[in-house]
Amino acid sequence: MGFNPLPHLRGAFTISVFTLNVVFWFIPIVIVGLAKLLVPAAAWRDLMSRWLSALGENWISCNGLILALTQSIEWDVEGNTGLARRGWYLVVSNHQSWVDILVLQKVFNRRIPFLKFFIKQQLIWVPFLGLAWWAMDMPFMRRFSREYLAKNPEMKGKDLEATRQACEKFERIPTSIINFVEGTRVTPAKQRERESPYQYLLPPRAGGIAFVLGAMGDTLHDLLDVTIVYPDGAPSMWDLCCGQLQRVVVRTSSQQIEPWLLHGDYQNDDGFRLRFQQWLAQMWAQKDDQIGVILEQELGRTNQIEREP
Repeated sequence: MGFNPLPHLRGAFTISVFTLNVVFWFIPIVIVGLAKLLVPAAAWRDLMSRWLSALGENWISCNGLILALTQSIEWDVEGNTGLARRGWYLVVSNHQSWVDILVLQKVFNRRIPFLKFFIKQQLIWVPFLGLAWWAMDMPFMRRFSREYLAKNPEMKGKDLEATRQACEKFERIPTSIINFVEGTRVTPAKQRERESPYQYLLPPRAGGIAFVLGAMGDTLHDLLDVTIVYPDGAPSMWDLCCGQLQRVVVRTSSQQIEPWLLHGDYQNDDGFRLRFQQWLAQMWAQKDDQIGVILEQELGRTNQIEREP
């Protein structure tokens, strides 16, 4: 079978359009971000934050339009209705690919407040995106390792305090925070390396989500538990752009964040840490079972389609 250049041409075109979209929205986002920085009045900064969220939503809408025009993806989405654009949400999802971010943005854009990520401090230097993330109030966090804290005990708690300060602005502006609690994208090799007890997931890292909840305090009200399934296997961004992603299944359940999750000391309280880990492990076990059920349903759906004349 000969080489077919069309998927690669499609991929190159789609990547190019995505890149142009980044550059296009980068300019007004940075201008508004600088205007917000130069005027210290709280009312002005809140207004600029709302403008930045609107620009971000338009950016995501354009990404969605690019996907609609260049791809033929079938979306099976349940549970993303009845949400509030003026709420405060923690979004927790399994993580298989960078495509997950585009999926979450498409599913929740204009249904909940503009999605924000906790981003490593070093990523502020990513061309275009780093500055845009800064302008849009993405919280940059600096985590200190246990080894570093052992050598520099005076820095203990500084990372959490700095993140709390970065998140203070979210108390006035409705916000959604995304957290991938597995810490990395799942692969069979990583499952073996981390001795995962799950069939489809990596063990969740409770420290990261505890850090987010501790930093945000009582600001966050609801948790959105999101499960993303790619029935034909997790795609790369290049696979997506080349038209290899045919179907996406997304399931969302909403629940109030229990008060005890917000006020414990994960780092120093052994009892709280164990309870928190058990709570998250239970959520992850249910998610693993849910993925198995979805994949079984998808297999039955595929077999039925193949039997139809």
